[in-house]
Amino acid sequence: MDEALRELGEYVAASLPDDILAVDLAHGELMLRVGRESIVKVATFLRDDSNCQFKALVDICGVDYPDRPERFEVVYNLLSVSQNLRIRLKVTTDETTPVASLTPAFSAAGWYEREVWDLYGVLFSDHPDLRRILTDYGFEGHPMRKDFPLTGYVEVRYDEEQKRVVYEPVSLTQEFRSFDFLSPWEGAREILPGDEKAAGGDGEAPDKGA
Repeated sequence: MDEALRELGEYVAASLPDDILAVDLAHGELMLRVGRESIVKVATFLRDDSNCQFKALVDICGVDYPDRPERFEVVYNLLSVSQNLRIRLKVTTDETTPVASLTPAFSAAGWYEREVWDLYGVLFSDHPDLRRILTDYGFEGHPMRKDFPLTGYVEVRYDEEQKRVVYEPVSLTQEFRSFDFLSPWEGAREILPGDEKAAGGDGEAPDKGA
C-alpha cells in the first residue's frame, strides 16, 4: 500500500509541478500540500484523471496554529473507490485571505466549508451560501479557534417569564478560585499534634522536605 501511495504522489506532483508544494507519506497515508489558489485545479485533476479517480469527497476540516503567520490549515480528504486509495490535501491561509470554494468540483463541499467557516472563520470565495451551520444565528466568534474563550461570550437560555429564548453575557456561578493542589504533608504550615516530638521538643514544626 505504501508503494502504491508513493507512486501516486510522485505521479500527481509530476503532473502538477506548479501546484503541488510538497508530498508526504506518513502512517500509511498520502498527504499533498497544495497552493491555496490551486485547490480546485488539483481536486478536479484527482477526480477526473484515469490514474486517480478520487470521486468522493469524504470530509473538509480546519486546524488552527495561532503561532503561524498563516494560522489555519484547511484539510481535504478524498477517496478513490476504484483504486481503493485515500489522499489528503492541505492548504494554508490566514484570517482574512479566502480559499477558493471546492463546490465547482464537489457539490458536497458546500456544507463542509460552511462548517469550517462557522467553527474557524476561514473564508471561502465563490461559495454559494457561506453562513453558519452549527452555531446559532447570533453567535459571536468561531469556537474552534485556540484563542476562543472556553466560556464563550454569551449564554442562551429559555426565560419562563418572557416565554422565549434570551441571550445574556456569560456569568460564572462562582468566583474564580486558585487551588495549590498540595498534599497535607507538603502544604501544612501549622504545628500538628506530635510534631513537637519530632522537632526535639522545641515546639517548632519539622522540615517537611527533610
